[in-house]
Amino acid sequence: MGEVYGEQVRPRRRWGRRLLITFIVLLLLVLGAAFVADRVGRSYAERMISDKVAEQVTNQKATSEKPAVTIEGFPFITQVARGRYDEIKIELANFSGPAGNNRTIKMKLLDVRAKDVVAPLETIRSGTGDIVAGTVTGVGLVDYAQLVTLVGQPGVKLAAKDGKLTGSAPVQVLGQTVNVTGTAQITVKSGNVVQVRFSNVSAEGLPDNPIVKGLINSYVNKLAFDLRVPALPLKLTVQNVEATDEGLRVTAGAADVSLNSSGL
Repeated sequence: MGEVYGEQVRPRRRWGRRLLITFIVLLLLVLGAAFVADRVGRSYAERMISDKVAEQVTNQKATSEKPAVTIEGFPFITQVARGRYDEIKIELANFSGPAGNNRTIKMKLLDVRAKDVVAPLETIRSGTGDIVAGTVTGVGLVDYAQLVTLVGQPGVKLAAKDGKLTGSAPVQVLGQTVNVTGTAQITVKSGNVVQVRFSNVSAEGLPDNPIVKGLINSYVNKLAFDLRVPALPLKLTVQNVEATDEGLRVTAGAADVSLNSSGL
């Protein structure tokens, strides 16, 4: 009678290893698909906002390069699911616009940050409805070369000193040329108007008498100017202006702003 051998059974360990590998592969595929969907959805929303901001810039008779929009935070999908976004960055390079009296004000970069943004899922999916930012802040720089042109007086130099705007210019007084220096007071007015007035004026080498002071003050009054900041997108209005080494830094703000509206 011949020997009977039992049927060989493949070890369970190999099957478990194969199942684990299969699970990992499927997981990677799912994660890859989620990442692609995340990027596609984010890009779509960024393009939509960029197009609307570009329309606003055009409607305000201003110009800039195509707005570069970045939705901060990852993953995008989870933000879509809850309909809230922490921050959206909007950069408008080479922004310029009319500033009255046939003048144009230019900013190398208008850096806009929208925070506490609410956008329902249906709005992202269909492109209809409003994407509303709780607060929007924009920062741009007006260089001193443009400001000197606004002053319109020969020899004027503008600079920042200890966080304040200072001005200097050569002045003819009593037959001699002296350098007059002063510190400016910057005041933000309605209508995006920045008022610049000089005070605390000094001039070395001149006698301290009413006639000389009157001549200097008369000249200083000519240094005063108003900077009319161009109409900004997203309903931004000027809130603060400060002197920096490169120029005047203009900070504007707004609240409850629609990011995907082409209106003013």
